[in-house]
Amino acid sequence: MIKIDRLRFGTAGIPISTPRPSTINGIMQVKNLGLDAMELEFVRGVNLKPEMARKIGRVARENDVILTAHAPYYINLNAREREKVEASKRRIIQSAERLYEAGGWSVVFHAGYYLKQDPQRVYERIRNEIKDIIRSLMDEGIEIWIRPELTGKPTQFGDLKELIKMSQDVEMVLPAIDFAHAHARKGGKCNSIEEWREMLSLMEEGLGEEALKNMHIHMSGIEYTAKGEKNHLNLRESDMRWKDLLHVLKEFKVRGVLISESPNIEGDAVLMKKTYEKIEV
Repeated sequence: MIKIDRLRFGTAGIPISTPRPSTINGIMQVKNLGLDAMELEFVRGVNLKPEMARKIGRVARENDVILTAHAPYYINLNAREREKVEASKRRIIQSAERLYEAGGWSVVFHAGYYLKQDPQRVYERIRNEIKDIIRSLMDEGIEIWIRPELTGKPTQFGDLKELIKMSQDVEMVLPAIDFAHAHARKGGKCNSIEEWREMLSLMEEGLGEEALKNMHIHMSGIEYTAKGEKNHLNLRESDMRWKDLLHVLKEFKVRGVLISESPNIEGDAVLMKKTYEKIEV
């Protein structure tokens, strides 16, 4: 597994300002912006060939940009239909394969929905499917972090305690923490220094200090209703207390990758990186 040397900041996909947009040009633009991470967005499908993945990896290494990936949105490891579960697993495995070939670090995905079922039963089913994914990847010699994401709606599997337990139960698994999703999922809570300290302390207690040295974070502003996440917003157009969050991340000496998912992806990524660098704790 790649060891991350600091908290790195990057964009969810190719920066909007990239001349002649492509993944390779996007990596170079990330570097030009003073950022040091980029998430490959496989959200509509994994359409990257192995040869191109290796080329992307070379450019990322030359520019000191850490690569992560977001697996396709069409994933539900708790689907009622077996073929949908198997298709979901294939999408996660393909995302991990391509990212590994690109020298990347961590794959994030939305694991599934409760579908009004018993949460413990849903947990056990999703855990077994993720174990199967890990077995397949290990058979290929692929070692990469597999990250079920903290999701933005109470109907979706993936609250913090579930993700910590999953990481305890399955090797190569750690949570992807989307702080905006936590805020929306809890109906406007999870937006204070005390609550963020509690979240990070839970991770440290459950998974050890190493988990805080390997965090895959998503961040943006967010609009929400009583049902949870509605849509992402730019930080300054939202009620997220993002400066306080950055202070807590520095206080806990968090390392890893923080990916901006705001509509203005690079604008907020640069804003967060510059703000973070000025914080003294």
